[in-house]
Amino acid sequence: MNLMLLATAMPASSGWTPAWGIVMVVCNVLAIALGKATMQSPETGTPLPSPTFFGGMGWPALLATTSLGHIFGIGSIVGLSAMGII
Repeated sequence: MNLMLLATAMPASSGWTPAWGIVMVVCNVLAIALGKATMQSPETGTPLPSPTFFGGMGWPALLATTSLGHIFGIGSIVGLSAMGII
């Protein structure tokens, strides 16, 4: 019930634009950099097919950082949309 009230409080958006994609990519790159800098052992777990591309991170670290990046991205997109920037 509270989730429905929260969803109605969010401003209406116009739909996906390339600016939204750019914001999401930037947020994910920043989250990967933050995770790489703060994780004690990001290389644990199953290695990625090209580990040097992501700085030697494993699948668990990549999934964690990109999940955080999407949370940052959603907040950034909603905030920037509400301010009329994108």
